[in-house]
Amino acid sequence: MSIILITGLFALALAFILGFALGFFQKFFAVAQDPLAGQIREALPGANCGACGYPGCNAYASAVASGQAGINSCSVGGVSTAEKLAALTGASAAMVPVVAVVACRGSKAAAPLKGEYTGLKTCRGAKISTGGTKLCAWGCLGFGDCIQVCQFGALRMGDDGLPHVDGTKCTGCKLCIAECPQLLIKEIPAGQKGALVICSNRNPLKAQVGKSCKNGCIKCELCVKNCPAQCITMDKGIPVVDYAKCTSCGACTAKCPTKAIKLIQNDVGP
Repeated sequence: MSIILITGLFALALAFILGFALGFFQKFFAVAQDPLAGQIREALPGANCGACGYPGCNAYASAVASGQAGINSCSVGGVSTAEKLAALTGASAAMVPVVAVVACRGSKAAAPLKGEYTGLKTCRGAKISTGGTKLCAWGCLGFGDCIQVCQFGALRMGDDGLPHVDGTKCTGCKLCIAECPQLLIKEIPAGQKGALVICSNRNPLKAQVGKSCKNGCIKCELCVKNCPAQCITMDKGIPVVDYAKCTSCGACTAKCPTKAIKLIQNDVGP
């Protein structure tokens, strides 16, 4: 009998033994799957983006089925998915969809650079190596890290050097929020109305704000002083709006000399 035939028979026998062993151990060590987890997984959108705080949809489904996670954490699926999970689990669906907003108007024309940057072309790389590329230490660095992590095509880089959000595509997954080293991307409830400051420059020196960005909030507090509802207060150099009081009258936006405050429903939101 030739060596080739012997080798072939030996390989065939080994394959049979290994196949039998794998089948046995698979059955012996099999973990029973929770039928509810499977139903929950089918109801999820399957983006596997991790916005829920779990590695993927399978892990989130198992956590919901075991009671370790709530049903309102899938921002990609939104309210409709939360309602499906509510029907499966009996829990209450109380999800408020959100969209991302970039709180910076430091465009190429408005915010001068500190100098020529030759390092790693990422926002996080520029932040770590130089503290930022613009005179405004709080401004958008413009390399598009947020765009790279968005899985839904909701962010694009504009000709002005700033990322722009398409509210019709934004799922509120918050990946861009976590990625931005400048903490410029905020979340607002979809359908929110009222005024919002599109600036994150917290420099208390008004003159320096103007030099670092023509569009920056110069802390003049005209929005605070002219709000008839008295719903705007200053917090660490940035006007903050109490939406329970805001009537969207537009008095603040009309008085702002740099137009750093906008009405969400007209200029900011989806």
